[in-house]
Amino acid sequence: MKNYKLDVILLAAGYSTRLYPLTRNFPKPLLEVAGKPIITNIIEKLENLEEIKNVYVVTNNRYYSHFIKWNEKLKTKLKIEIINDGTLHEQDKMGALGDIYFTINKKLIKGPLMIIGGDNLFDFQLSNIVSFFKEKNKDVVSVCKIEDQNRLRQLGVVKLDEKNKIIFFKEKPEIPLSNFVVNCMYIYTHDTVKRLKEYIEQKNNPDQTGRFVEWLYTRKEIYGFHNKGRIIDVGTTESLEEARKEFTFS
Repeated sequence: MKNYKLDVILLAAGYSTRLYPLTRNFPKPLLEVAGKPIITNIIEKLENLEEIKNVYVVTNNRYYSHFIKWNEKLKTKLKIEIINDGTLHEQDKMGALGDIYFTINKKLIKGPLMIIGGDNLFDFQLSNIVSFFKEKNKDVVSVCKIEDQNRLRQLGVVKLDEKNKIIFFKEKPEIPLSNFVVNCMYIYTHDTVKRLKEYIEQKNNPDQTGRFVEWLYTRKEIYGFHNKGRIIDVGTTESLEEARKEFTFS
């Protein structure tokens, strides 16, 4: 693949009801772990990549001012813009895929595009998944191994072939066929950025990002990249406590 620049969308528009009252009037990605907001850790990982062009943090009207203040104080070389999707309540939310589509249209993003959940805390660098994307020149999703069968039943499970191509995907399967699960971390090609419009206009599920992968892998090649470090999707008080116990950053 030729030299290119990545646009990045960080998802931060959910209302995080499972973390109430902590997040009733405060965004989950700005909750602190090891002395810094969760999303700041993602920004610091992105700073190590030469390929980053623009970073868009998409949030909602309730949390918009919080992210504006965070961005004003943030010391970074990256070009970061806060996008307000205009929603104010859980009932009105666009959903994660709806927010991605909204941002793509608002900023005229063509791709390639990296997407990361703003509540994802991880200790590995992003250079390996970017290199894998360059090598394949195909859509890439981050996957990790989980042994706990009960947890697997609550997540998006993928099966990979010998070349790491996704050959099966199922959200919350009753009988998991693999112990690989998809993380909210993707790199999509120019073509797939366009395909998202087709997905949304067909009235498919606009919320869970994995639903798009489930739809897409039957239509084109998608590869899973095994990130072997730790990653926690901070969604509950229990996972927040787990993150605060396990993660330390310099």
